[in-house]
Amino acid sequence: MAAHTNSARESELPRGLESFLKQCPEYGETSALDELRATEFARLDRLGHVYLDYTGGGLYGESQVRQHSEFLLGNVLGNPHSSNPTSSVSTKLIERCRNRVLSFFKASPEEYVVIFTANASHALKLVGEAYPFSDGDELLLSFDNHNSANGIREFSRAELATTRYLPVVPPDLCISEDIVERALNEGAEAKNKLFVYPAQSNFSGVQHPLSWIEIAQSRGWDVFLDAAAFVPTNTLDLRRYHPDYVCVSFYKMFGYPTGVGVLIARRGALGKLHRPWFSGGTITVVSVQADQHLMASGAARFEDGTPNYVCLPAVERGLNFIESVGIETIHRRVTCLTAWLLERMVALRHGTDRPVVKVYGPENMECRGATVAFNVYDAEGATVDHLAVEERANEWGISLRTGCFCNPGAGEMALGLEKDEIAACFTDVDARITLNEFRQCIDSKDTGAVRISLGIATNYQDVGTFLSFLETFRES
Repeated sequence: MAAHTNSARESELPRGLESFLKQCPEYGETSALDELRATEFARLDRLGHVYLDYTGGGLYGESQVRQHSEFLLGNVLGNPHSSNPTSSVSTKLIERCRNRVLSFFKASPEEYVVIFTANASHALKLVGEAYPFSDGDELLLSFDNHNSANGIREFSRAELATTRYLPVVPPDLCISEDIVERALNEGAEAKNKLFVYPAQSNFSGVQHPLSWIEIAQSRGWDVFLDAAAFVPTNTLDLRRYHPDYVCVSFYKMFGYPTGVGVLIARRGALGKLHRPWFSGGTITVVSVQADQHLMASGAARFEDGTPNYVCLPAVERGLNFIESVGIETIHRRVTCLTAWLLERMVALRHGTDRPVVKVYGPENMECRGATVAFNVYDAEGATVDHLAVEERANEWGISLRTGCFCNPGAGEMALGLEKDEIAACFTDVDARITLNEFRQCIDSKDTGAVRISLGIATNYQDVGTFLSFLETFRES
């Protein structure tokens, strides 16, 4: 049904392709992605999907799945914690994948170690629970961190360290350089200081300067860069920038496999961490009677249990797939499309001259990526509930996302929620409230937004269809 609906609407798309190409001639240089769309992602058009949720999850190319399936059927893999023939094959492939991750991000094996995790959230937890926080130490977070980064504050507070936040400033939701400098200069006496921020906000698409890494390190901070929303459409060069810790979820880059991420850590920074427990695979020797254990070194110390040895070869294949396409080509295409999209969204007006859409974050491509958060408003300026927008998008076969995207800090600032009114909803610390009850507590304020995000298979028609969809909210 969705395929038929979208096909019928193609003729209704804005007939602005020629002017769009004049505005962004670089789009024409990305024609290889149209060929890719027709082969690797043909299922999108065949099934009538307009997929605009790449920050939620990337899409896999057909060849990735086909080649990995053929690989699995042609090999016998065993648990790598042994030296038997099948285990040896798995071990060799895991180590080869580690090296491939390092080469993809241009990281020196002398400087960095690759630790396979379940996802970026798992990588953040590994560092948070093992970082040597103590009384007087510092944790610095940006307001627009993902919840998995915000959660590190619980480890910090448990050890009596100080947790501070860098506020994002509406309407662009960027962070002032002066505020960053001032915050990094504070806590000079702290022994251990951890600064955690996203290279790209998964809420607003704002891209924070990677130059903060060196600035923070020069002031004695360890830096954890959350690159999960950044690397699917941007180059991260670890020869140029040297964060102490980096996390990535591979499914956000190339769709398959899910359940595999990575923590890339500088060797010195890894040695600073003290694991609060041990498990199978993380120790060299353990005794029940002597009540003693010796931790393994390097990556093995942090890879709990059996690694995902059946899927890790697919990670190498996914990285090869992205590299064959070219991350710069992907970046160029989504930048062109997002710039055009923002221009059209901001210009869309009701007959009352009120805007149909309010964008959260920059309204142009300065300091932003291909993720756009917004809300829809009626002709009188009242918010159209984001859930209603999602429901209508579903009818159009458009996949987008609504809510606060596990990024409450950016959402609170974007939606104008004040600290006191939010705190009032948490007066009973033992109470459990549902999301709907929280929304009722906030009362008339918005508690969510709509988010679209572009990626490897996005084309002009996808964005045009989405803009036609937004037009349906316009009142004359």
